[in-house]
Formats: sequence, C-alpha cells, structure tokens
Amino acid sequence: MSTPPDKPHPILESPRRRLAWTALGLAATGAAAWSWHRLSGGQFGRFSGGPSRLPELTYTLIDGRRIDTAELGNRVVLVNFWATSCAVCVAEMPELIRLHKDYHPRGFELLAVAMSYDRPDHVLHFAASRRLPFPVALDPMGQTAAAWGGVEATPLTWLAGRDGRIRQRWLGRPDFVRLRADIEALLSAA
Repeated sequence: MSTPPDKPHPILESPRRRLAWTALGLAATGAAAWSWHRLSGGQFGRFSGGPSRLPELTYTLIDGRRIDTAELGNRVVLVNFWATSCAVCVAEMPELIRLHKDYHPRGFELLAVAMSYDRPDHVLHFAASRRLPFPVALDPMGQTAAAWGGVEATPLTWLAGRDGRIRQRWLGRPDFVRLRADIEALLSAA
C-alpha cells in the first residue's frame, strides 16, 4: 500500500506518534553512540583498552595454517579485528592492503582476525575476491577476541612494536596518515 506524498505515513499520522518515533530514533542513536564512547574509553578513534603486549596465541588462518605469536617476533605487527558485515571494515581493506604491500618487506606483519559471528565461507570468499595479501584468521569460538580483552566492536586495531608491546590502538577506522608515520617510526627503531 502506498501513501500519497501529501499525507504522512499512517504510523506517523498523529503528532503524538511522530514524537514517539522521533524519541525512539534519538534513543537508539544515543545508545549506539554511548556504546562506542564506552568502548573507546571516553574517546573515539584511539582508545586504551585491551592488552599491553601481543597475547600469546595461536591463530588459525583461512588456509588451515597456524601462526603463533612467537612467529611474529621481531616484526612490527598490526592486528585488525573485522567482519565482512562491517561497512567500515570493508572500506578500510584497500588501505590495509597498501600498508602490507609497502611495509611487509621491511619487517611488518598484518594479521586480520574475522569475528566469531562471521561465517567462514563469507570470510574465505571476501579474502579471495579482494586478494588479501596478508594472513586472515578465523575465530569461530571467540577465544582470540577474548584474549585481546573482549572485542565488542569492529574494526578494532592494535599496532605492536618489534618487542611485542602495544603502541597504538584504534576503535573504528584509523587515521592512516598517522598510522603510516607510527609504522615508519617502529620499523626505523632498531
């Protein structure tokens, strides 16, 4: 059933109903913003949650291989939690691909960890269709996310130096200009 353009939708006919729907929309928007604010430690972008060092883990990759944290030693490491259903995650993938291509030969490793709710076949298809050049790990039981302090939103990204210490954390899309400068500095430090 279509409503003529000069008449409001039946659910919004009365001013009281319009006010109720507007209030509901504002409450939902506020709740989402508060959730992001809480996760980010009171600020958007960089945040202070999670571990201070790379957790001792074994990551299971989409090709069946396994990578232990020890194998990442003496490399600058970027760990990115993402989901195929996350629009921001999908939008930042080309930047992550460029980071990997530019810095991998110099001792940089990027590891993308798919969220537990992401179907493995979707992750595999995404990685293949986008030709992701870096390792992509699955986390079907959520144990990897838990070891990182409980990942509740994506994208969530950590940058660690060669010593395994976490240097930067981002909730949402990182500032890639700043991220490149941080990676350069960590790669240059001997």
